[in-house]
Amino acid sequence: MTDTRIVTAAVLVIGDEILSGRTKDANMGFLAERLTELGIRLREARVVPDVPEEIIAAVNALRARYDYVFTTGGIGPTHDDITAECVARAFGVPLLRHPEAVRRLEAHYEPGQLNEARLRMANVPEGGTLIDNPVSAAPGFRIGNVHVMAGVPRIMQAMFDGIAPTLAGGDKVLSRTVTCDLGEGVIAAGLGAIAAEYSELSVGSYPYFRAGKFGTSLVLRGTDAARLSAATEAVRVLVVSLGGTAGLESEKSE
Repeated sequence: MTDTRIVTAAVLVIGDEILSGRTKDANMGFLAERLTELGIRLREARVVPDVPEEIIAAVNALRARYDYVFTTGGIGPTHDDITAECVARAFGVPLLRHPEAVRRLEAHYEPGQLNEARLRMANVPEGGTLIDNPVSAAPGFRIGNVHVMAGVPRIMQAMFDGIAPTLAGGDKVLSRTVTCDLGEGVIAAGLGAIAAEYSELSVGSYPYFRAGKFGTSLVLRGTDAARLSAATEAVRVLVVSLGGTAGLESEKSE
């Protein structure tokens, strides 16, 4: 088998409003899907409150472990928008007012509307580069392998679309799904044996209830198409041997 290039990422969601349930996170799913398309594997997601020590610790832990870190939230104009300050402290650099960020804000707001609170959105850690915001002008920024973006989904998604071409992905993951009318308890032993034989693949079992009937979706994921096909056939044979009916969903590249 050829070596597999694996590129990893983590998402850090910042904000008390997420943890309280007042705001429903809509960014994690978007990022997971888009990163997978780029061949980047989302390995971890964390949600932390607007507490400096929590944010700093999370940024440092994640950036040391993964190829990319994406943060959402906490870069607005209010007192509790502290992400930029915390990221600067995590990297041990000063927080500076970025001239280009100021220029963009000046061009966006009417004369007299760019107050000191809004100018806080131009503060960037020393050495950071701007991430464009085509929706509301206030930029995000990138420093090291950390990409700092807005929490508002529409703005975050526009920011990510801008940086996506700069991200280097690895080998894309392929997936196959076998559906069957058997319960997990019936197939568990045989499925475990297949997972052990094809240990380089991810083999998951997901029960469902559709049209009044129970069943199980068996999802296999990996980068080697030949091994994936062989494992999928082994799962199909297992289901049939146990008296079940196996259905193979269309192949998908994730």
